[in-house]
Amino acid sequence: MGEPADMALSDSSTTLAEIKTRVLAFARERDWEQFHAPKNLSMALAAEAGELMEHFLWAEPEASRTIAQDAAKRKKIEEELADVVIYALEFANMTGIDVAAAIETKMAANAAKYPVEKARGRSDKYTEL
Repeated sequence: MGEPADMALSDSSTTLAEIKTRVLAFARERDWEQFHAPKNLSMALAAEAGELMEHFLWAEPEASRTIAQDAAKRKKIEEELADVVIYALEFANMTGIDVAAAIETKMAANAAKYPVEKARGRSDKYTEL
């Protein structure tokens, strides 16, 4: 899904719907939808998330921030993140999930589980607040 430099996408100018459409078109051009069952996509998503985690394995939390900014490692980290998001969006495409609506619903549920006055500055699970 390479883009000429003058057509580069960015978070500030590209909608989620546009990206979902591009991901779907990419799969359709290659006749890959036949392989994109929810089971397969969820497993591919987990595998790619694992590849993203590999870049930070055994690093202390602060060191992981440095790794994420390291020019030599940044391109590979970006590629792995892109793979994670692509598989997540293709999962949404194949299951008919509206990502924005799902996120809104989940954020509302999280807000109820983690009220600011109890959760601010704490990493405890909601059952421990």
